[in-house]
Amino acid sequence: MKHLVIGIALLMVACPVYVRTSEGADWPQYLGPFRNSVSPEKGILRSWPEEGPKVLWTVPVGRGFGGPVIKNGRVYLLDRDDPVSDIVRCLDLVTGKELWRFSYEARGSLPFPGSRSVPAVDDKFVFSCGQNGDFYCIDVTTGNPVWHKNIWTDFGGKQLPMWGITQCPLLYGELVIVASQTPEAGVVAFEKATGKIRWKTPPLGPVGYVSPGLVKIDGEDHVVMVTASAGGFMRRGGGEASSGKVVGIDPRDGKILWEYPRWRCQIPIPTAVDAGDNKVLVAGGYELGAILFKVEKNADGTYQTKEILTTTDFGEHTKPPLFYNGYFFGQYTTNARRDGLVCMSVDGQIRWRTGRSPVFNKGSMILVDGLILATDGMRRLYLIEPDPQEFKVLASAELLGQEGTSTEGMARMGGPVQNWAPIALSDGKLLIRDHTQMKCVLVR
Repeated sequence: MKHLVIGIALLMVACPVYVRTSEGADWPQYLGPFRNSVSPEKGILRSWPEEGPKVLWTVPVGRGFGGPVIKNGRVYLLDRDDPVSDIVRCLDLVTGKELWRFSYEARGSLPFPGSRSVPAVDDKFVFSCGQNGDFYCIDVTTGNPVWHKNIWTDFGGKQLPMWGITQCPLLYGELVIVASQTPEAGVVAFEKATGKIRWKTPPLGPVGYVSPGLVKIDGEDHVVMVTASAGGFMRRGGGEASSGKVVGIDPRDGKILWEYPRWRCQIPIPTAVDAGDNKVLVAGGYELGAILFKVEKNADGTYQTKEILTTTDFGEHTKPPLFYNGYFFGQYTTNARRDGLVCMSVDGQIRWRTGRSPVFNKGSMILVDGLILATDGMRRLYLIEPDPQEFKVLASAELLGQEGTSTEGMARMGGPVQNWAPIALSDGKLLIRDHTQMKCVLVR
């Protein structure tokens, strides 16, 4: 049973590509404005007072693992009143005052209960997907629903996956893209304004907890979807499980462009990482490591994938690693490993790992102004210089709590503290949450 833990790691954990300015950039999706956990803001503090950065406001939240997004001075969060309903909330970024909320019935409680997904927002609509597959388009001004689908039952899904639906929508032009992962559809694109289906792929493989990503291949956008391996949970011995896939999709029409067929992870969660120069990195938990491959275009216009490296010495559990100046940074604490924060070069060489000093376990990271803001998945927020030569902490502060963390049943194996939600940054204000509260912290 211990293997059922952490990869559970819930699954949070994709979305538009636009910002206002480098001084006050929006954070309109999971992984930020460029869908790579990078903020263009400048002027981030290089040190903090002993008590930590200033907390501007604190608001209560329901238990959950889903993080906020920020657009035009407003915060949007998928909250949950477990086991009864999902709640989409809109708050003022400056004051934390709630502006509106939209609640709908979504009964049932899953292992590691609470919200799972990160919404996506543009100037008109916020898109949110709940644990049962309820997919809503909501007016950002009024908080009223515009349209509603169920990405699981509408496409032939029956019994929910063990940890529910964890889709973070990807906005692309006039489309909103999610992975249904059902017998009738792999990835589906809807018209943002109407909910009309514009395209859908065939089923791509066994259901996992990954949201569609976006990478550049020869300067063109490709949607990337990672599927699960089949053959049993966490199978590392006693027979071979069939491989999962990493699939490249044309965002305009849903055409499958390429496929990497040798990904082995029964519970994939992190989105694929654009590593530049047509390279794609995919990481997984449960000691299954990471793969790096390159997508190459053939003379006839088709594509092929070429494996560069596989490793079990670097990985991630719930969120994709950061990529900066030729190095990957990932939180690689799993059921059997305590590698902490790990730095790996693009050629697969491990440069350093923090291990248990300090432990980083399913936290969230943002690269901003040449620095990393990182939660450790437990209580602390860190300010880190991403130096490939050594782990350099510039500041840290205890900002999170453990209240509200379930210790019953399966959730007990996730540890006494499970603050795994993605963080968000806009206008120097960092949003960080645990299972009872969300804080706005000034980091500029």
